[in-house]
Amino acid sequence: MTPRPAIPRVVLGYGLAGLIPFWAPAAAGLAWPETREIGGLLLAAYAALILSFLGGARFGRAVLGEPPSVATISLSMLPTIAGLALLALPSSLRTVQLLALAAALALHWLWDLRDTGAPAWMPRLRTILTAGAVAGLAVGAVVLGV
Repeated sequence: MTPRPAIPRVVLGYGLAGLIPFWAPAAAGLAWPETREIGGLLLAAYAALILSFLGGARFGRAVLGEPPSVATISLSMLPTIAGLALLALPSSLRTVQLLALAAALALHWLWDLRDTGAPAWMPRLRTILTAGAVAGLAVGAVVLGV
């Protein structure tokens, strides 16, 4: 049995630290209910930013190919557009917004699992981070949703 390559510590560390903003708004909303509205907005904005980041990372990898994959480059634009569209929903739909952002992150995770050019440790990293982000958004939808 071949040992699994370790996720580089710096990548794992920053990735795990990146989960804090997925959980902090709900924690703050429980501690200070008056922060729920702004917490929900911040959580949605952060999730949309992360979707855009993931799409940008995929775009960056795609342009390294010769020739660049038109399909991958085109699809890598969708997370940014989806994040922006979901961020534009009114605050009265905060629960729907947060759950839709969670679904978008989960879809991107499925796409990432199919990426044969990524380092061998990447699927494990993306699974850990996506699970943390989706769970944080689900808790946020319960605590911060309207």
